[in-house]
Amino acid sequence: MPRKAVTESIADADAAQGGVAAVDRALSLMSVFTSNDHALSLRELAERTRLYKSTVLRLLASLEHARWIQRLEDGRYALGPEVARLHGVYSASFSLERVVIPVLRELVATTGESAAYHVRQGDARLCLYRVDSPHPVRDHIRAGDLLPLDRGSGGRILTAFDDILGSAPGPDQELYRKIRSDGYFAAIGDRLSEVAGISAPVFSAAGAIAAAVTLTVPVHRYNPSHVTVVRRAASQLSSRVG
Repeated sequence: MPRKAVTESIADADAAQGGVAAVDRALSLMSVFTSNDHALSLRELAERTRLYKSTVLRLLASLEHARWIQRLEDGRYALGPEVARLHGVYSASFSLERVVIPVLRELVATTGESAAYHVRQGDARLCLYRVDSPHPVRDHIRAGDLLPLDRGSGGRILTAFDDILGSAPGPDQELYRKIRSDGYFAAIGDRLSEVAGISAPVFSAAGAIAAAVTLTVPVHRYNPSHVTVVRRAASQLSSRVG
């Protein structure tokens, strides 16, 4: 009988419903590598996954055989060439629209308001994707429109989380510091007096700001509780976009 771990492993704590425990644990070994890790020791892998070293070794044997993991000369472990091969396949087939639009549609279905995905373009922000509210009364920004960076919740997010813009001296520096601390920005009339906006940052896998997810609402329908769903939508997209 295998020993029962005193502390639940990260794989068991977030197991796939109806899935295979051994697969969850094997994948957890790969998920603990970060961009700062060239290789990890057996001890580090066991500590990060909260698995017994004996379990880690058995899982590594299968992952090495399939070339997902490779053992280095110094005894540490690194990601294997199969990861690179599938990254190439994924990159060739990746469609940002297929990733973003379903999340925006879900946001609109949940809130009844318009949702957009903004990216920085020079000194402005581009509304790259947009899903309209079903209500006849709404703002009428369209995909492809350029909007200011220094006004509106989406522009504020893109500025606040930019390493250079967000820390530049200026009258809004304290506001941007608060946005970074809160992790979102909600405002009424920041760009247009009759429109409210709620935005949250989308981060790339490297941790840099990639975009802003924004919900725009006529002032009379503004609901502060929508902050939660906007932040959840942005979190869904983070690390999945470039």
